[in-house]
Amino acid sequence: MVLGKVKSLTISFDCLNDSNVPVYSSGDTVSGRVNLEVTGEIRVKSLKIHARGHAKVRWTESRNAGSNTAYTQNYTEEVEYFNHKDILIGHERDDDNSEEGFNTIHSGRHEYAFSFELPQTPLATSFEGRHGSVRYWVKAELHRPWLLPVKLKKEFTVFEHIDINTPSLLSPQAGTKEKTLCCWFCTSGPISLSAKIERKGYTPGESIQIFAEIENCSSRMVVPKAAIYQTQAFYAKGKMKEVKQLVANLRGESLSSGKTETWNGKLLKIPPVSPSILDCSIIRVEYSLMVYVDIPGAMDLFLNLPLVIGTIPLHPFGSRTSSVSSQCSMNMNWLGLSLPERPEAPPSYAEVVTEEQRRNNLAPMSACDDFERALQGPLFAYIQEFRFLPPPLYSEIDPNPDQSTEDRPSCPSR
Repeated sequence: MVLGKVKSLTISFDCLNDSNVPVYSSGDTVSGRVNLEVTGEIRVKSLKIHARGHAKVRWTESRNAGSNTAYTQNYTEEVEYFNHKDILIGHERDDDNSEEGFNTIHSGRHEYAFSFELPQTPLATSFEGRHGSVRYWVKAELHRPWLLPVKLKKEFTVFEHIDINTPSLLSPQAGTKEKTLCCWFCTSGPISLSAKIERKGYTPGESIQIFAEIENCSSRMVVPKAAIYQTQAFYAKGKMKEVKQLVANLRGESLSSGKTETWNGKLLKIPPVSPSILDCSIIRVEYSLMVYVDIPGAMDLFLNLPLVIGTIPLHPFGSRTSSVSSQCSMNMNWLGLSLPERPEAPPSYAEVVTEEQRRNNLAPMSACDDFERALQGPLFAYIQEFRFLPPPLYSEIDPNPDQSTEDRPSCPSR
């Protein structure tokens, strides 16, 4: 009798989405099949699966221990999220090569289903970084007598969802800074920067609206810029290794001495990037928006506004909630800067209610059911969708200037 051969061993997942990509979250059931194709009959001791999820970091640093000696210090750390094993065919022991307990598999294709649950506790999102990773995989092992095992590993993706529709992620982010340039005993005027974004949480593919004002009272030509940075932090043995990389950027117009530039919602699009990782003890992935002024021959003037890249996008009503929270918390007086919010003028009363409806509404309702029917009418539906936005901004030019305005200080270069 001639023993057959293993032609192929593959793993397929029962995907939960339309894209046919295996993506899961904590608490989900991961299911799939181990596909085995053989030519002729084979004898098998066992067919096992091993599923595991873990975060791991590793880097090395060179150390000097004297004038002529040096050594390398390794930093490693690992966090395990789950470890699941199951036997699809055969028994636990693989070192027994006796004839008893073997399973015969006939020529052809065979499928063996597997299933296991991910832990309910939060899992770190799958990630591949320079000094560490978060990986989830399923490995199949086929053990036969007197032969080396056939092994195959296949990874799947886990997303720990971040919903940006939370108050902390819908709150505006803002700041201001000023810098005075000095050259020996000569001091020029200051360069000032103020910036604001509508919220802290975004998802990949969205564009961040940047509201900013840059005033150049120095004697140099400067350039306002903005950039999104990703910061990867890895922790092991009480040490930290940090990697910062550019994600997206934009450039404004050059500003000569005495000039001012205003960004009224300048757009910076977020490319496809990994979500923020905030709950892993050895790997953190964070984002920030840097709005800065490039100053030749001097340190840049910059503002860092923290960002959180989530997985659940903004709901339709979230923008109105964000706008209201922005107006209440900021009150447009932050740091002495007024930035336009592109307000919509509210409709007049005559546009909302006709004269006939006004006369009918003056008559008192006789019963509760009339009131309930009124709530279902088109007027109430319109009011629900209506957004009360702030009035237009005042003009920067005072129509009635007084004598005191002439004494106000201006840029030295003007």
